[in-house]
Amino acid sequence: MRKSIATVSVSGTLTEKLEAIAAAGFDGVEIFENDLLACPLPPERIRALAADLGLSIDMYQPFRDFEAMPTLDLRRAERKFRLMERLGADLLLVCSNVSPQAIDDDELAAEQLRLLAERAADHGIRIAYEALAWGRHVNEYLHAWRIVRMADHPDLGTCLDSFHILSRGSDPIGIEAIPGEKIFFLQLADAPLLAMDVLQWSRHYRCFPGQGNFDLAGLVASVLETGYAGPLSLEVFNDHFRQADTGRTARDGMRSLIALEADLHGVAHPVVPAGFAFAELADTGSLGGLLGALGFARTGRHATKPVELWAQGGARLLLNATGADPALIAIGLDSPDPAGAAKHAESLLSPVLPRERAPKEARLEAVAAPDGTEIFFCDDAWLGDFSPSEPVAGTITGIDHVALTQPWHHFDEAALFYRSVLGLRPQESLELPDPYGLLRSKAMSTQDGRVRMVLNLAQVGAADIPWQHVALACDDVIGMARRLRAERPESLLPIPDNYYDDLEARHEVDPELRHLGVLYDRDEHGEFLHLYTVTVGRVFFEIVQRTGGYQGYGAVNAPIRLAAQHAGGHH
Repeated sequence: MRKSIATVSVSGTLTEKLEAIAAAGFDGVEIFENDLLACPLPPERIRALAADLGLSIDMYQPFRDFEAMPTLDLRRAERKFRLMERLGADLLLVCSNVSPQAIDDDELAAEQLRLLAERAADHGIRIAYEALAWGRHVNEYLHAWRIVRMADHPDLGTCLDSFHILSRGSDPIGIEAIPGEKIFFLQLADAPLLAMDVLQWSRHYRCFPGQGNFDLAGLVASVLETGYAGPLSLEVFNDHFRQADTGRTARDGMRSLIALEADLHGVAHPVVPAGFAFAELADTGSLGGLLGALGFARTGRHATKPVELWAQGGARLLLNATGADPALIAIGLDSPDPAGAAKHAESLLSPVLPRERAPKEARLEAVAAPDGTEIFFCDDAWLGDFSPSEPVAGTITGIDHVALTQPWHHFDEAALFYRSVLGLRPQESLELPDPYGLLRSKAMSTQDGRVRMVLNLAQVGAADIPWQHVALACDDVIGMARRLRAERPESLLPIPDNYYDDLEARHEVDPELRHLGVLYDRDEHGEFLHLYTVTVGRVFFEIVQRTGGYQGYGAVNAPIRLAAQHAGGHH
């Protein structure tokens, strides 16, 4: 299907927006009135620029507060029609009236919209009537359709907007009763589920399909059942998008529509990873001692690169002597089809990264996540690049999850990337208190839980906190804590006694947790023991033990960890 986007969905001037939208591969564009009004170029120049860029101008919007008014204002409409002729747009969005003067009279609304459509037809223009979720009298899409049907004019149809439909809890199945030829336009936006005024929700928190909680695939499927043949168009009001890089946001919007279309047609499903192959860390020589204290051993060196393999149980960590401060720079994922995973990523506008390799080295495909972390799709061949060594036994059994702190303007993009490229399932977003701000966190995982990722957004004051961590699964956290307390106590993040006073009031736990610095959580499935190391550079390690099917990540303890880190829990 053709793909379109409203200019309000990205940042920049109108010309910058059009160039970025075209570069992202869109077929068409909705011109948002404010973007045109602020542009110094005349409409004819905008029309020519869009044509040169290969973009059709699919709609001009919005035309507000017209129908069901005490007096008919066709003068304003005529001026808009003449403007649209200069612009080369032949569809005008009319949104339902919010004016206090509007009259609750469907027959009057239909009569005035019919007159508007008659005038529009004289200019070769059609009218798409949309129910705003906060419309004064018309706020449901089927109500708008009834008025369009009453008006009975061939150049008057309806515009369906997923946000206005789903934010009110309306059932999209009713769309299938609307003839496809009377659905003049379809606008798409996702959103997180928020308990707030719908106008504020709409103006600030919309996002691209796949970044929120709405069932857009179900809604679009109902629209397509009608025979609708128009474009899929994005209309997203989002404060972060308005400040983010224009080209990057446009590409992210295109990625969302490609993924949505694949869902609709049941094609190009992601190759879901089977587990973690490795986590790769930049190192200046400061991580080896900490890993040794955790029971890891250096089991190999790369044949041609300054990279060491440290292993314990099923957990493999690569230390890359880049000279940079310690940071998590790459994640290797066990894939049943590495080439297919890379091809799927490319189809979603995540090109495979160029990579130098010696003739006998394993061919590893990698793409860049939105924060720059390299994601490798692996089979076992990569281990052949390291000198062979016996596996190391210990209490660490594997990588439980990795947590990546995202730049503030990449958080939603990252959620869509991991969902569409890797097939991870998003869990509920959380907002957790930090001593100097808030931590926004979203966990994502495969259905079987073998790959778990946590995306964090920690904006404290004017700065993003760039901490990352690797959580290591362990079958004896208490034993690990005892050894660290005895042999390397400075590596443990100190936890306040006040935490344990509260913990012991809430749960019956072993008093030794206090001495060892082990934290505790439980859910309906089981229990969770975990401890943190101090931060080295940007990285710290978490040692976790899940019992009885515990599903979470110890989020209740995150504020304690954050406070301890701010207090100096780093090297």
